[in-house]
Amino acid sequence: MTSPIDTAAQKITSVDAIVEGLDGVGYIASHRIATSIFVAQNLTKPILVEGSAGVGKTELALSTANWLGLPLIRMQCYEGLDESKALYEWKYGKQLLYTQILKDKMGDVLTGTSGLDEAMDKLHGFSDLFFSEQFLEPRPLLKALRQKHGAVLLIDEIDKSDEEFEAFLLEILSAYQVSIPEIGTISATVPPLVFLTSNNMREMGDALKRRCLHLFIPLPEEKLERRIVAARVPGIADRLTRQLVAFVHMLREQDLKKLPSISETIDWARVLVLMNADTLDVALVRDTLNVLLKHEQDFTAVDKSIPELVNKAKRY
Repeated sequence: MTSPIDTAAQKITSVDAIVEGLDGVGYIASHRIATSIFVAQNLTKPILVEGSAGVGKTELALSTANWLGLPLIRMQCYEGLDESKALYEWKYGKQLLYTQILKDKMGDVLTGTSGLDEAMDKLHGFSDLFFSEQFLEPRPLLKALRQKHGAVLLIDEIDKSDEEFEAFLLEILSAYQVSIPEIGTISATVPPLVFLTSNNMREMGDALKRRCLHLFIPLPEEKLERRIVAARVPGIADRLTRQLVAFVHMLREQDLKKLPSISETIDWARVLVLMNADTLDVALVRDTLNVLLKHEQDFTAVDKSIPELVNKAKRY
């Protein structure tokens, strides 16, 4: 039987194969994005994906896992994230239960011992049992390393974690192994394909960057964004696609607190289809602008210019 990793290797044969494969699952990848995946897979390198929120960084990992037929293991980063939540922890409840059972059977366990040293040696064997595989609770990083046929590991929003956690990742990202004091070193049979995403809330350390390929995903050009909308919103009219993308790009030229991202363009396209629109009009744009803009000051800033922007967009 063909394993998932064999199938994945067969798919990642060229950059063009990656572009075509991701397109098949609804992700429109540029040649640069596909090249990064090709290099990452063949050199066993993680990819640090940077860019503003909503440009498709997380979706890239999700789509890659979907296309390759590999399990996606996702770890959401946050301030205070530590080893026990990311790598492993012990099943304390199970340990307590077994401790109680051992306590009740203590007499049977120590039967035949002839001194304190011999009794301690016998009990020491049980203490090792409590920190063995059967009491280990794997978290995302360890789960990814232990996937028999490989996986896609998404370390999402790494810039929200602490610098200490970033340093902790270095062993995993360079050697695809972790050291557990009570058990030893656990190495990946098949290294996962790793995506780390960052919204640039803080600068990543040089040590992390050295271990990763760097991929920056910018806001797309109009032609590419139209392809993305058409792929993610089935059935949308071509004229409406041209107009709404043109309108969004004109919005991005405004002095706004938060520019609309690709994800918001897609959401707006879905809303317009839901409203049975086949072209833009001023009233419809005003009623649905909250899908694109997230701050009241941005609504105020563009409100007077909406008729002009709609008229320009309708020329497309």
